[in-house]
Amino acid sequence: MARPFFRLQKFLRRTQFLLLFLTAAYLMAGSLLLLQRARVVLPQSPRAPSTLQALPVATVALGVDLLDGRTLHNPRVSPDLLLDVDLSRNPLARVPPGFRWPRRNRSSLRRRWFHHFTSDPQGPPTLGPEAPGPATRNQDTYLGCFSDEGQERTLKGAVFYDLRKMTVSHCQDACAERSYVYAGLEAGAECYCGNRLPATRTSLEECNQECKGEKGTACGAGDRLSVYRVDVLQPGSRKRRTATYRGCFQLPENVTHTFSTAVMQANVTVETCSGFCSQKEFPLAVLRDWECYCAYPTPQFNLRDAVDSSLCSQVPKAQRLMDYCEVYQTPVQDTRCTDRRFLPNKSKVFVALSSFPGAGNTWARHLIEHATGFYTGSYYFDGTLYNKGFKGEKDHWRSRRTICVKTHESGRREIEMFDSAILLIRNPFRSLVAEFNRKCAGHLGYAPDHNWKSKEWPDFVNSYASWWSSHVLDWLKYGKRLLVVHYEELRHSLVPTLREMVAFLNVSVSEERLLCVENNKEGSFRRRGRHPHDPEPFTPEMKDLINGYIRTVDQALRDHNWAGLPREYVPR
Repeated sequence: MARPFFRLQKFLRRTQFLLLFLTAAYLMAGSLLLLQRARVVLPQSPRAPSTLQALPVATVALGVDLLDGRTLHNPRVSPDLLLDVDLSRNPLARVPPGFRWPRRNRSSLRRRWFHHFTSDPQGPPTLGPEAPGPATRNQDTYLGCFSDEGQERTLKGAVFYDLRKMTVSHCQDACAERSYVYAGLEAGAECYCGNRLPATRTSLEECNQECKGEKGTACGAGDRLSVYRVDVLQPGSRKRRTATYRGCFQLPENVTHTFSTAVMQANVTVETCSGFCSQKEFPLAVLRDWECYCAYPTPQFNLRDAVDSSLCSQVPKAQRLMDYCEVYQTPVQDTRCTDRRFLPNKSKVFVALSSFPGAGNTWARHLIEHATGFYTGSYYFDGTLYNKGFKGEKDHWRSRRTICVKTHESGRREIEMFDSAILLIRNPFRSLVAEFNRKCAGHLGYAPDHNWKSKEWPDFVNSYASWWSSHVLDWLKYGKRLLVVHYEELRHSLVPTLREMVAFLNVSVSEERLLCVENNKEGSFRRRGRHPHDPEPFTPEMKDLINGYIRTVDQALRDHNWAGLPREYVPR
């Protein structure tokens, strides 16, 4: 009898201790939660704040750049006082910031969770009502907070995003590389470049988000730009781009009307003319002896009408001055087609941009976005594409706020969800190589030699070649309304093919905008690095397999009243 009683007594003691421990833990967690909710500021011993916490003075009104991130809590100093006291030079005049409970980082790359995170009605986290200031090294270039609301941006040159590592210097370097004067950061992760300041200045407190990769630095907010001046490239950054020769052209009949901006001086060089036109945000610099003109591609001055370069260099000087000119591409972008936004109203027609992987879907999205002025969406979430400027990448694919939605799916259920589709087809030999490069080295790299020589490459061809065929066959069978576009035709005849695609999307576009797209056609997705060692990685067995799929798809297109595949697909 004593033994069971002893066991019971031991159990009760352990239970009592466990209950006491759980109660204490519960009370402690509740206290911490209440403190965080109430945003209690704990006392600190007075000390001089670091220069990282210094606020920009109101008189710093001439700078530029972007970036967003969480910053240290700024002092509660009235704007009126900032007009009289330069706190960046007298940091001891500021009140030391209080301690704040840290926030947990809940970001995720999974689509559903990411969409839930970005659609939070409370918006992205900030540090309170006070605006973060520029980091110490950016104080001299910070120009202030500006409004970015309206139909057109002022800073609409180079654009890129970085959800995790955006910094002011990163944005400034990107803008300096393209010869822009100002860099503007928005929403903590977006970078915009330009040579003119936005028209509307707002209070510094409205730019209350930090750069994602640089705490304590102002990176704008929603529809607000933290603008910084671009001085020189930072050490270790890429070199500033130079002018690119586009060819020799015959001058239009009315030079003054075609080239509205000009400068004439002795000994004008390519560098001085390109610099002048870059400052004016013109994509073309036109030289005719001592004359420098700045221009856009227009129907009257089309870059497809180049003549023999010898006419600009070998003909007699008198004739050359009258008839011909040399044209250079400046580092700045043609900004007539860079403005993009989401659809103002939900689309009634749900359109897919469908292709096999490696068929040029990303490049087609770039062309469509710049031609229509609307973002494209994606069935997937790719942070790399979002950082390259595809803002619709993080929007839910069924939101109907984008002009079309990228997809590689080919099942009946996935196809019948769309009301219509642009079906982009590319030579399977090229598509397989492009997709293999992407899988092994990302969007912009080339697969190394050992990947091509291993068993990985033949296994990839055997499994993916049949997918190329079934993808086209399924969309021809289940698609409700299709426009078939061949990648090769889009490359060789861009403007007419793109005009057909835009009309299919029921968007009217001016000829000038299409010429702007043609001038910016490459975008940010040209592969860099060394090509594979073997220029022909396909064995005879692989060629026979792929050629059979090509013939099957060619016949299926003809059976559905479409033109067959381009002749260059077969034979190989």
